[in-house]
Amino acid sequence: MMSRIGPMNFLKMKTCATHISLLLIVVSMLSACVKNQDFGQYDNLQITPTYEGSILYLEAPESEINAHDGSNFISQIFNFDAFAEPVFADRVLDGVMTYEIANTTSKPAQLTFEFLDAADAVLDTEVFAIDPAPTAILYRETAYGNAGRSITIITSTSSIRITAENLGDSTSVSSLPNAMITFKSAAKFRIRVK
Repeated sequence: MMSRIGPMNFLKMKTCATHISLLLIVVSMLSACVKNQDFGQYDNLQITPTYEGSILYLEAPESEINAHDGSNFISQIFNFDAFAEPVFADRVLDGVMTYEIANTTSKPAQLTFEFLDAADAVLDTEVFAIDPAPTAILYRETAYGNAGRSITIITSTSSIRITAENLGDSTSVSSLPNAMITFKSAAKFRIRVK
C-alpha cells in the first residue's frame, strides 16, 4: 500500500525542514564565532593621537607701527594655561610649535615670542628678525620632547609674552595695500591616551 502525502503534510515537512536548516546554520555560526574574551587587551593598547591647533594670531598694520616711534608696537602677555592642564601635561609625549610671519610693511622689525611659567619666569624664547617688504614669509618649526627642546617647557607654560619692535623709521609707508606684519603660531602634539 502506498501512502500519499497530502499538500498540507508536505508543507508541514517543508516548513519543519526549513526551521531545522535555519537552526543548524545559526548554531554553527555561533559556535564558529565564539572565542574566549580577553579583557586584558586594554592594558596592551597603545594609542597616541596627534592634536593640532592654533595658538596665537596677531596683525599690526603699518599705521600702528608708525605710531610707536622706536619702541615696541606690540607688547602683550596672553594667559595660556592649556599646556599646563593635567589632561595634557600628564600625557603629552612630544610635538612641534610652528611660527609664520609675513611682513608687507616698509619696516624691519624684531618679534620675540616667550613661554612664561606661573611666576612669569621665561621658560623658552623664539626671536624673529623680520626684513621689510618685499620678503618671503618667515616660517619656523621648533620641536619639543624626544627630538627637540625639553617638553617641560611646554607643560610648565602658564602664559605667552609677545613683543615686537620697529627697527626702522616711523614715517615710511609701503606701496603695498593694507601693509601689515602678520604673526601666526600653532602647535601639534602627540598625546598618550592612557
